Amino acid sequence: MSATTRVLLGLAAGALCGLALAAWAPAWADRAATIAQPVGHLWLNALQMTVVPLVLALVVVGVNTASDAAASGRVARRTLVAIIVVLALGAAVAALLAPQVLALFPHNAALGEVLSGHAANAPAAAPGWAGWFEGIVPSNALMAAAQSAMLPLVVFALFLGFALTQLQPARRALLVEFFQAVADAMIVIVRWVLWLAPLGVFALILAVCARAGLGMVRALGVYVLTEILIYLTVTVLMLPVAVLWGGERLRRFVVALAPAQAVAASTQSSLASLPAMLESAEHRLGYPPQVTALALPMAVSLCRLTSPVQYIVSASFIAWASGIHLGPAPLAAGAALAVVISLGSVGLPGQVTFMATNLPVAQAMGVPLGPLGLMLAVDTLPDVFATLGNVTADLTVTSVVARQSRRDVPEAVPRGPEDAGPT
Repeated sequence: MSATTRVLLGLAAGALCGLALAAWAPAWADRAATIAQPVGHLWLNALQMTVVPLVLALVVVGVNTASDAAASGRVARRTLVAIIVVLALGAAVAALLAPQVLALFPHNAALGEVLSGHAANAPAAAPGWAGWFEGIVPSNALMAAAQSAMLPLVVFALFLGFALTQLQPARRALLVEFFQAVADAMIVIVRWVLWLAPLGVFALILAVCARAGLGMVRALGVYVLTEILIYLTVTVLMLPVAVLWGGERLRRFVVALAPAQAVAASTQSSLASLPAMLESAEHRLGYPPQVTALALPMAVSLCRLTSPVQYIVSASFIAWASGIHLGPAPLAAGAALAVVISLGSVGLPGQVTFMATNLPVAQAMGVPLGPLGLMLAVDTLPDVFATLGNVTADLTVTSVVARQSRRDVPEAVPRGPEDAGPT
């Protein structure tokens, strides 16, 4: 049985038990919730204890990896810049739209009261603009880590990562290897904790459903629907980016996208879609092979458009479900952090990615962390839409780099459909 299936079964079993107790034995429902809630919190705390060292290590290693890629030539530098711009656009759109979309759904006040029980796992509410701006650079990096102040911690990690690029190669390699080892060790711990995810999710959803009834189940449906809607929105927004920045013709670009998107929808894997993207880029769009051979693999590795979107939507959903208003400062902090976390989390496996990346963004935005354990169970449902968005962004980035690199390399000649080969 796959890990995803086990977690979904834990979610379903916990929800059914909680709803049954709430309907037929209200007195026992509160007792069961009181017993189950600490179990769920214990599991969530075990995940949280790895976040600070993992994020610090991932950002430091990610900065050095990006620096190495950018040093390999103009095409790589252009690709990296295009990827950052596209990710920032996705994060900004999610920060603007997610609260507005969620506001269209009626808020369950009882659910907010129940979720406030998870507030012990959340940092203090984000300050206003002045306090937020002053706190971007930490006066004490160790204190920022101890307080789980993720945005100042990531800023320190960025400074540290860039400082390492200025060291002698031997010392730099030694420190980068150290931080990579720290990240690998934290991932091992997270995998151990996620092995108990069915139990943790069971306890969390039982406690919520026993006290709020169907409210949490409906709310999870709202979360999945909102995520899908914003995934589709940012995917469509890639088309004008390809036209205006990449110089593409809309119809030709949409037609060239179709084979790669078909593979993406069937496999839910950007990597599995890479051969189809290469075929479309070289033979349907006529991009130079020298560009696509470097830009597309970089985009597939780094340009996961829907990742920062997911982080922002997840935190916005928790705020909506908990009755918390998110102002411009926490949304801006979350969007900036989401881009950095997305670039730094390359290569993280499955469910490890969800918890390791969503936790710091939720902490930075000042929302309770308890619901993340429940959202982990249902987040695989919109995966097909996430992959479609990522593949579209990968080809969009390639179109931008190809346009900017036309003076450096000869342009390929698009072949006819009869010469295009299998996709």
